Amino acid sequence: QVQLVESGGGSVQSGGSLRLSCAASGFTYSSYSMAWFRQAPGKQREGVSCIAWRSSTTYYADSVKGRFTISRDNAKNTLYLQMNSLKPVDTAMYYCAAGPRITADYCSGSGLLSNYWGQGTQVTVSS
Repeated sequence: QVQLVESGGGSVQSGGSLRLSCAASGFTYSSYSMAWFRQAPGKQREGVSCIAWRSSTTYYADSVKGRFTISRDNAKNTLYLQMNSLKPVDTAMYYCAAGPRITADYCSGSGLLSNYWGQGTQVTVSS
């Protein structure tokens, strides 16, 4: 069956780094655009970053540009999110998703058009 399994979350201090991973199985991973979304307590889910199936196109929310880097390894069916210079406002549950062709609306929204979702990994940044 389809699985997206995130890992790499944890608790760090402000300015620290984390690398999230998302292992995919049960579908043709290389055919899908992939994305990271996040949801903080009491807030709506928001797009963080997207990457096209060939890694030719990426998208970043303004709030993470220059700090986060999305990448994917289609040979390993794995998606990554390198997060540097973390801030307390980055505290959230982070979800990976397999989705349609990258558009600004999809990547900046709540990911409603996503085909598959992971269960999430918690990132907590303390000041």
